[in-house]
Amino acid sequence: MKIKKFIDKVPGGLMLIPLFLGALCNTVFPGGGKYLGSFSNGLISGTVPILAVWFFCMGASIELKATGMMLRKSGVLVVTKIATAWFVALIAGTFWTNGYMVEGGIFAGFSILALVASMDMTNGGLYAALMNQYGSKEEAGAFVLMSLESGPLMTMVILGTSGVASFEPRLFVGAVLPFLIGFMLGNLDSDLRKLFGNAVQTLIPFFAFALGNSIKLQVIFETGLAGILLGLLVIVITGIPLILSDKFLGKGNGTAGVAASSSAGAAVATPLLIAEMVPEFAPVASAATAMVATSVIVTSVVVPIITSIWAKKFNPNLIKNDEELIPSTKSE
Repeated sequence: MKIKKFIDKVPGGLMLIPLFLGALCNTVFPGGGKYLGSFSNGLISGTVPILAVWFFCMGASIELKATGMMLRKSGVLVVTKIATAWFVALIAGTFWTNGYMVEGGIFAGFSILALVASMDMTNGGLYAALMNQYGSKEEAGAFVLMSLESGPLMTMVILGTSGVASFEPRLFVGAVLPFLIGFMLGNLDSDLRKLFGNAVQTLIPFFAFALGNSIKLQVIFETGLAGILLGLLVIVITGIPLILSDKFLGKGNGTAGVAASSSAGAAVATPLLIAEMVPEFAPVASAATAMVATSVIVTSVVVPIITSIWAKKFNPNLIKNDEELIPSTKSE
């Protein structure tokens, strides 16, 4: 059976399929982890410890060495993405409290937590793949800083500085410490970077399955339409500033900005982690998780299409060859 090939064909499948299976288990057999106990309970209910190891490995996978162009491009995109999410949190915070969730209508399920979690992280893998096809090597390598967005830290910073929530300093330290230790070890020893970096992809389905066991299928179905809308809003609300920043600050043509206007798969875990630190978010965490998961799917499908259209129109260094765009080798 070609299970892995099937998973790879699904946008964000490595994250979303195990999450769906976890939600299915929680719907059909709630409390299954406690009933089975031992290692099975660890897999079913171990979202936080598995994520802690994943953050550590993610930090270890980042190499400090990078060219100035890569750092400038990635810095512009990361700062713009975070600033946009902060501005959204600031506006939403004037109307909603941190535990507020829209109950009815097309926006049912919307909350500050869902908005920020879906907007403050870019799908680095998707960005790198798109820029390898439609951009330069420097632009493709600009995902070097995007891993810094992964995890709850940036969401905590945005919610805290926008006045939406209050976090104790020790919680910030606790959120970033595994990442920093991994980053330090990975840059001290390239063998350790390779060892831990190889585990990043491997751990994704495990924490996704455990995360899925914290929500129920009906929540996914109830927030499906709103999640699709959220995904489209992520592309529009973050995409426009990203395009402008790429053109005027990153000295690009906007293609990198379009490619960065997605929701990261890791963002699906953020609502639950934030709710554990700030209980006021607990009532909206389940719906926010389902909505962010839908946003990941939507942006994974739509962003490549828009990026292709944008590149064809605005990148003069691309030529049409058969049915595929390839970088032009003609000298300027």
